[in-house]
Formats: sequence, structure tokens, C-alpha cells
Amino acid sequence: MDDQGHLCEDCVSSLPGDGEDDRDVLAWLVEAEILPRLMMAHRRPGRSAPVAPLRDFEALAAILLAPGPFDLDAAVDALQAGDLPLDRLLLDLLAPAARRLGTKWEDDTCDFLAVTDGLGRLQTLTRRLCAGMERAASPSGRSVLLMPCPGETHVYGLSILGSFFRESGWDVTNLGHSPENAAEMLRSGWYDVLGVSLSCDVCAPALKTLVPALRRVSRNPSLFVMVGGPYFARTGTGPAEVGADAYAPDAWSAPGIAEATLDRPAVAC
Repeated sequence: MDDQGHLCEDCVSSLPGDGEDDRDVLAWLVEAEILPRLMMAHRRPGRSAPVAPLRDFEALAAILLAPGPFDLDAAVDALQAGDLPLDRLLLDLLAPAARRLGTKWEDDTCDFLAVTDGLGRLQTLTRRLCAGMERAASPSGRSVLLMPCPGETHVYGLSILGSFFRESGWDVTNLGHSPENAAEMLRSGWYDVLGVSLSCDVCAPALKTLVPALRRVSRNPSLFVMVGGPYFARTGTGPAEVGADAYAPDAWSAPGIAEATLDRPAVAC
């Protein structure tokens, strides 16, 4: 087949014999000529030029909000070119970029649809960067259920938190968009830790009633409840004030806090 898609003489001479069914001839043409050319046409070109490293969360937020198609491969290459370890990428670039998208919406400098699209791109980017975490982690035999406080709209941080728990070998269930299922999950399954995030003040009263209610239905009578999110950092509210056991200031420290507490031997009364 030549560059214009016509059969060349060599291709014609190598066709199966005239006695074969026309469908066999067509299948042979597709397999021998058309598919290989399509694969070559759509093969991702190698990036010969050096990729400019992306180290600024403001620049990342701009890329996520840019109109037009999103080049996921280019974004991954640019982030990895900065030679930051994955935990620093998540905490120093991706998480602040997510917060920046939220403030743009709150400040009315970006419409809801653009922010939603940008967060979707950020979720896809996070999944690509963290793709090998779960396979590489050594299982710890422990499980964590993650959820936002009901009414909470900022749920991207839970994705990053889940990535750190997976890297530490935990089995993670994330109820980012369905916190209403938490009671049933705790009732039917065993979880060592419940992690709840909160960012907005208006949802805080709901958390104070939620935590005791979830403890009552939990299949694990010693359920460890950890809270985190901008609300606690901003207000200085302690975990005991909402009925929780511990506060994690960031995703990086959360697995270690949970493991240290669960590994602590019980004190005899």
C-alpha cells in the first residue's frame, strides 16, 4: 500500500489465491497492511527535546484551567522533570494547585464548570503519578475508610491522603463523593481507622454528631477516628472537640500517626 492508501504491486502479488473467500482476502489486508500503518500513525512520538520542569503550583493550576485539550503525558513529564519525590509532588504542587482552583471559584475569578474540569484533570494526573504505589507497597493488613464531612465540597485532598496510606501498605476505601454510605460500610466491613476531612466552618456542627454516630454502628468497637483538613489548621480545633482520637496536619504524617497509635500497647486499668 502506497502513501495514498493504494495497493502497491508487491502487495497485490502477495494476496491470497483467487480461490479464497473475499472475506479472507479482506481480513488479510486489514491484518497485514492497514493495522500496522494505523499503529505507526498513532504511536506517541518520542520527546527528544528536554522537558521544562514544572515546580510552581500556580503554573500547574494555569495548565489545569487552560482551554482546549489537556496533554496528560506532557504534564506528567514536566512534573517528573523537577526530580521531586512523589510525596513532595503531591504535597507541594498538586495539593496547593487544588486549593488554588477552589479559591478561584470562591473569588469568582473562574466559573464552576472550568474549576470542575480542572479538578477532573488533576484527579487524572494524580492517578497517573500514583499508579505504581499500590503494587509496590507491602501490605500491612490494616484498612482505612476515608470520607469528607457531609456537605463538604473539597474532596481532592482525600485522594492524596489515600495515596499515602496505600504507599504505607494500607487497604484504602475512599468515600470522597458518597459520605452517606459511611455508616453501612462501617457496619458491614472491618476498618481499623476512619479518616474524616473538613474544610468549611459551616459543616463543623455536623461532624460533632457524625463521629459518635459512626462509632456506634462500627463493626470495630475500637475504631480509631482521625480528622484533618483546613478547618482544624485554621481554627485550632482539637480532635477531642469533635469526638475524634487524633488530628493529622497533612497527608504525609497521617499513616504514621495512625500506625503509632494502633501499635501502642493497651494500658491495663
